Amino acid sequence: MGLFSLFKKTDTPPPLTDDEQARLAANSELERQHQQARQREIARATAMKIDAIESAMEADIFNLPEPAWGSQRPVRPAPAASAGDDDLGDFPTTLLLSDELPLAAADDNAPAVEEIAILYANGQAAVAQQMLLAAVADNSRPNSDRSAWWMLFDLYQVSGQHDAFDNLSIDYASTFETSPPPWQAPAVLAAASPGWAGLTPTAALSGMLDRNIAPQVERLRQQADASPVLRLELGRVTAVDGDGCALLLAELRQLQAGQRELILVGAPALTALLRAGIAVGRRDGGEAPWLLLLELLQLQNSEKEFEHAAMDYCVTFEVSPPSFVAPHKVAMAPAQHLNASPDRFMLPPVIEHQLGALLPAIRQYAEQYPALVFDCSRLTRIDYPSAIQLHGVLQALADAAPGRKIALRDVNHLVTALLRLLGFASLARIYPHKY
Repeated sequence: MGLFSLFKKTDTPPPLTDDEQARLAANSELERQHQQARQREIARATAMKIDAIESAMEADIFNLPEPAWGSQRPVRPAPAASAGDDDLGDFPTTLLLSDELPLAAADDNAPAVEEIAILYANGQAAVAQQMLLAAVADNSRPNSDRSAWWMLFDLYQVSGQHDAFDNLSIDYASTFETSPPPWQAPAVLAAASPGWAGLTPTAALSGMLDRNIAPQVERLRQQADASPVLRLELGRVTAVDGDGCALLLAELRQLQAGQRELILVGAPALTALLRAGIAVGRRDGGEAPWLLLLELLQLQNSEKEFEHAAMDYCVTFEVSPPSFVAPHKVAMAPAQHLNASPDRFMLPPVIEHQLGALLPAIRQYAEQYPALVFDCSRLTRIDYPSAIQLHGVLQALADAAPGRKIALRDVNHLVTALLRLLGFASLARIYPHKY
């Protein structure tokens, strides 16, 4: 036997058993999941760092007028009309895109965006999604156009693709070094009357939340009997006292007990205000602010925050903590900065095959209000022929009353692209929902 034969390779090791192969595959999958989790944590950390900067800039951003599609951020507007103006005055606007549009790239991407908008409008969501994925890949530079990103975020939310939304959020945060939009199921999924459209009575609370809100609360109670959907704006409340908290608390509880569908606007702002005015162990002000805080957390479906606040309430007032109950038919909407909050006309989730019964309802709304505000928060899609017909209706309403203000608010970015393509911007102010 030669010397090197002592070191020759031994026989080939036996193949892995089925159990060993399964364990190896499981370990690989576990490692992949851990890597994804680490990526998400990095993205969230990046977003949190930038949130502080964005918060400081928010007040200025929200007072800039909405830019044209793909244009530069406009200069500061002239001072807004006085608070006493009727209806919407000159439409003091809100920039509902939290990330400013690019300076030049949008024009190059416009044809693709328009084609995608038409495909989606005509029910070809799968094809639109593939084209959006390609457009996002082509716009993956920090200064590139974000319209395709926003459209893809909306498509994922409308179609319930939560995992795909999360993965896109990671890419968005790393590409643009800014916060990705939060996942939020569209309002239609939480709606009691998903096909309903019509006038949405609105109660807007502002300033001091005290006993003087009683007439507004009573009006809201009366409207609850006539409309399946109510809108309550809370973002302008600047201070609270026990009497006002008790009145609002009683009304919110009654609406929930009556299973009324409720759209809450600016609820996080009032929640933060209530938190700032209470402290563990301090009973001044009574229980009403605490109970209103718990009610708002419950309506926002914030179970963990509710449980922490409930324990603080329990310790402070030496009572048993209340139990969390999931909200019934409540949708959230971001606060919007208008001089007034007229009743809005809510559009249905899908408009297709012409306007049908929607047409006389819109005309009746126009007879009652000089300024028209269409709530598009539940509108996920409008097909091309219906959009053409709606344009004609709005054109006729504008011609019949020169100077009439028309606004389309909380529009998803897929619908926004179609409306801009069809020239709606010459008739109305279009406010995409905030990202």
